[in-house]
Amino acid sequence: MEQLYTVNQLAEELGITPRALRFYEVKGLLAPNRVGNNRVYTKRDRARLKLILRGKRLGFSLAEIREYLDLYTVNGGVEQQRNLLKRVQKRLKDLAQQREDLEATVQELRDIETQVTTSLAELAGGKAAKES
Repeated sequence: MEQLYTVNQLAEELGITPRALRFYEVKGLLAPNRVGNNRVYTKRDRARLKLILRGKRLGFSLAEIREYLDLYTVNGGVEQQRNLLKRVQKRLKDLAQQREDLEATVQELRDIETQVTTSLAELAGGKAAKES
């Protein structure tokens, strides 16, 4: 018999809230089975959810994640895989640009910090000289 997971079990195992699981259901990314009034998830659902969470962590939109998941359900053809490759390469390019922008911002803030620290030290030194 296949192992089944409840909403709470799956949410806890993957470190998300039950509400997040329901959100992915509403968006059509997950379709759990029912046992009575309870929703239950299979190992396949669990694997699909892990892919959803990975895609989200990597910054893909829900629409892009859905396309990615479709590759697994229909054994995506060459064209679908090329499309996925283009999206991954674009995301990598965007992240590289964000990294450059972030590094430039950090350097600017360090420069400002140094300038302010020097200015405060000079002001404190000048104040001490006036008091003596």
